[in-house]
Amino acid sequence: MSARLTTLTAILISLAGLVAHPALSEAKAPTLDDAAGRYDIEGSSQINFKVGQVGGGGISGKFTKFTGTFQLDSSDIGKSIVEFALYPETVQTGEARIENFLRSTAVFDSANYPKIVFRSTKITRTGEDTAEIEGNLTAKGTTRTEHFDATLTKWNRRVIGFHIQGGVYRTRYNMSVGIPIYSNVVEFDMLVNGQKH
Repeated sequence: MSARLTTLTAILISLAGLVAHPALSEAKAPTLDDAAGRYDIEGSSQINFKVGQVGGGGISGKFTKFTGTFQLDSSDIGKSIVEFALYPETVQTGEARIENFLRSTAVFDSANYPKIVFRSTKITRTGEDTAEIEGNLTAKGTTRTEHFDATLTKWNRRVIGFHIQGGVYRTRYNMSVGIPIYSNVVEFDMLVNGQKH
């Protein structure tokens, strides 16, 4: 996903009038003007996922290649934009057999659909350091509206970080294999770091 995905800039909404968060550094919480600008998602970010299984267990993994940016609008936080892309070919679960299956036509079909892309369409502040990100997720040739919850975790005026979570129904993207033994919901748990330009 050379495009930018997911799901992340919405968190920036929390910067508008943000009150210092316990996890933040000693510097006072940024003003919207301070935080405004363009951020590139860094390789130190973690894009993790899990699909539950009846009786416990399931499949857990991560994507090791992704790109993205988020643009914080200083005049209207709701107009901020996050774009994120991940490459399903880089999925890792710790088991080669499962990884190859996930890359196959039964799931990601990464040979024909090398990217999964997310672009925000709406960012809504939900708390002092939290926000909901709504946007279009495109996977396997299908685009649907999805929602993610974001929490600001760090800020040092050049680097900003968010914890982003959300569930995606895989049947909406033609990935129904394994249901009902395996859950229809893919739970994303992401730590996203951005470097300001």
